Amino acid sequence: MSGLTFVDVCSGAGGLALGLERAGFRPTLLLDEDADACRTVRANRPHWNVLQADLLDLDPSEHPESYDVDLLSAGLPRVKSNATAARVESGEAERLLRATVYLAHAIQPRAMLVENVPALADSDRFHDFHEFARAELEHLGYAFSWFVLNAADFGVPQDRRQGVLVAIKKRWFSAFRPPSPTVTEHISVGDALASSMRSHGWKDADRWASRATSVAPTLVGGSKNRGGADLGPAGTKRKWEKMGVNAHSLGDLIPGSDFVWEPELGKEGMLRLTVDQAALLQSFPEQWEITGRKTARYRQIGHASPPPVGEALGRAIARALHS
Repeated sequence: MSGLTFVDVCSGAGGLALGLERAGFRPTLLLDEDADACRTVRANRPHWNVLQADLLDLDPSEHPESYDVDLLSAGLPRVKSNATAARVESGEAERLLRATVYLAHAIQPRAMLVENVPALADSDRFHDFHEFARAELEHLGYAFSWFVLNAADFGVPQDRRQGVLVAIKKRWFSAFRPPSPTVTEHISVGDALASSMRSHGWKDADRWASRATSVAPTLVGGSKNRGGADLGPAGTKRKWEKMGVNAHSLGDLIPGSDFVWEPELGKEGMLRLTVDQAALLQSFPEQWEITGRKTARYRQIGHASPPPVGEALGRAIARALHS
């Protein structure tokens, strides 16, 4: 499958775009308002057309390369939430969701893909957006499907449920099927990171890996106004501690030969993951460079859509468009 083109908005560190590239799509334009994220994508794909701008400020008439594409894709940032923040961030998410639908008005792609938290597909929190999207997309001649995928089912060593909207022009929609899992057994944190943990001579790497036998909890990057480089809220931290990982901050270095791992002493005796290891848990390739300072790098990783999920979705959409 090849020859398909796409515009990607809210591109972040490029996880969704990388997955779509693997599925045979070629980007004509990628957009994100975050400077670090744009630098990340440019560092890894210097030939891609990357625009730093707010989605609401995008005027397609100034970017003719955005017209006549097969797919419009959007992966919205994920955020930690408390009761107050959830209301604010839900409003921000809906603003971007609506802007994506309005962009479909302008560029008329054959298909549209939106990915975010599972609530996007199955929660009353997005009821108003569902009604808005239904009316607008039907008017534009699309049929659509809402569903939830778990990244762990696609070889990502992480329990990461993703809410997905796929809309395709009615001519091709009947051939679309949500992607089926690509693995029969989930990949554990230990299996995913054992090689990295051994790389600096740490003698307990295999003993640690034998304890880290589950997939990782969902990585969440936090917003620019809140949240630092830690692995999530209290419940998530407890899950990491069961694997001997201190989730209150990220480390700067992989454990060396002299590192003493004594998880029975509490979090001070546990290891800390590095930002690069977090990227591996998001299934970015090792050579994919995430730019910026530590907190900015981790935020990009936590917000990203894992490339294997983007690839599976891209292949499913491509099959429908080639039908």
